[in-house]
Amino acid sequence: MIDIQDITGLVLAGGRGSRMGGVDKGLQGFRGMPLALHTLMRLQLQTGATMVNANRNLAAYESFGAPVWPDGLADYAGPLAGFMTGLERCETPWMLTVPCDTPLFPLDLAARLAAAAEQAGTSIAMAAAPEADGSGHVAVRPQPVFCLLRVELLESLTAFTQAGGRKIDAWTGQHACAIVPFNAPGDDPQAFFNANTLAELHALEAGTPHERP
Repeated sequence: MIDIQDITGLVLAGGRGSRMGGVDKGLQGFRGMPLALHTLMRLQLQTGATMVNANRNLAAYESFGAPVWPDGLADYAGPLAGFMTGLERCETPWMLTVPCDTPLFPLDLAARLAAAAEQAGTSIAMAAAPEADGSGHVAVRPQPVFCLLRVELLESLTAFTQAGGRKIDAWTGQHACAIVPFNAPGDDPQAFFNANTLAELHALEAGTPHERP
């Protein structure tokens, strides 16, 4: 059994926010508080320790009360740069990543990913969730930014990024990975809806997120 105290949660808030007009996405308001703080508090219910990956407005993120670490890789290298920064700083055997723009992620995310990793004997467990495919159908697709990772993967990830790799699934594909579907009865179909624009964020806050075409 993977203990909750053996998992450090990492909020990924290091992106450019380009689809939000360049604003710092994690500091946008959601239910009366910054989006990343809402995410952090949801994560703190599930993990023994937490930290934040951010690349600007560091003082604002530090005010949340968790350690804040910027990317070690230059020029907004994407979520994998956050993964690497987190693994370098993680002091527990496992690290759970969540993006700052998906504030309704499941409250049992850590427990279900940990159970799957343990049962399958893998170093990675990744969430999968229902997603509209644009043609009126819904498919359960992996959500690579929702990953439970063993800290020993740092060496592999460092080699991957040094070779120019940037896509999460291209790296996780090199390892055995447990895929955990969150489409059971009672699972919130909007749990993994991420707000890419301010309009989507406001719709999510109002409880009326729309399906993307």
